[in-house]
Amino acid sequence: MTGVQTIAVLPDEGGMRLDRWFRERFPGLTHGRLQKLLRTGQIRVDGKRVKADARLAVGATVRVPPLGEKAPPPSKDQQAKIRPEDAKLIQDAVLYQDDWVIAINKPPGLAVQGGSKTSRHLDGMLDALRFGAEERPRLVHRLDKDTSGVLLLARTRKAASALSEAFKGRQTEKTYWALVRGVPRPHEGEITSLLDKGGEDFEVMRPDAKGRKAITDYAVIEPAGQQAAWLALRPVTGRTHQLRVHCAQLGTPIVGDGKYGGSDAFIEGLSNKLHLHARHLVIPHPKRGVLDVSAALPDHMMQTWALFEFDPESQEDPFADE
Repeated sequence: MTGVQTIAVLPDEGGMRLDRWFRERFPGLTHGRLQKLLRTGQIRVDGKRVKADARLAVGATVRVPPLGEKAPPPSKDQQAKIRPEDAKLIQDAVLYQDDWVIAINKPPGLAVQGGSKTSRHLDGMLDALRFGAEERPRLVHRLDKDTSGVLLLARTRKAASALSEAFKGRQTEKTYWALVRGVPRPHEGEITSLLDKGGEDFEVMRPDAKGRKAITDYAVIEPAGQQAAWLALRPVTGRTHQLRVHCAQLGTPIVGDGKYGGSDAFIEGLSNKLHLHARHLVIPHPKRGVLDVSAALPDHMMQTWALFEFDPESQEDPFADE
């Protein structure tokens, strides 16, 4: 059937109900239509008929029929349809590659996957990263559209399975850099809260007694007076928008994050873009040893760092003694 997609369940989606998974990925799909597609067997998980309340396992594959929302990933013979400027953008973003893994520095503003209002996304550019391989790279985790930094792709099915298990089993060390409005007190600590999706279209995370536990370690690397601070963030869990919500809960929203910080998230003279960057990732390599990758800051954050005279080449790791 033309337009059918087969989508793998990512680590942060493990245990999610199927109807909620569709609500997040395809917000334009009504509940009634979803039920009809399930009843007629057009939606399947690992090739089997399922009900809306089925719980999804990490790595499971969901068959999605044409929904009129999101184009299927381009096949090998569609590679030429990728815009040359997009192919160059994503190839220039490669930080590391071997026969099993590709690591890129995802640009800010580029969505990882498509949706009802997103036609340009990383998933649609992955054929530009084949580099002669028979298989197109596979996504194994995600970053928010406006978050930049280290993103891993698996080059084989086995590599995808191994990397997904590493993310699911919390065998990774992920360090993010952020600029926040104000200076957290104390300068280092742990934020723990229960978060769930709420609001219209379930696009906003909020504290909820029935939510899932979210844990983040944080440390101030360098303050800029009392106006702002350069923060290192290490998510222990991987909830949607977790770092953004937790910084707002500290009373120091990430600069540029109007969704959770409102007008307090903006500083005159600085870029209004989100100042959140996946700086460093350490993860077991699917074949041998450990993969250790760092990504340079995007241009708007480099400009901010220069303004505050922060040194982005600093190798100080505030979590080194943990």
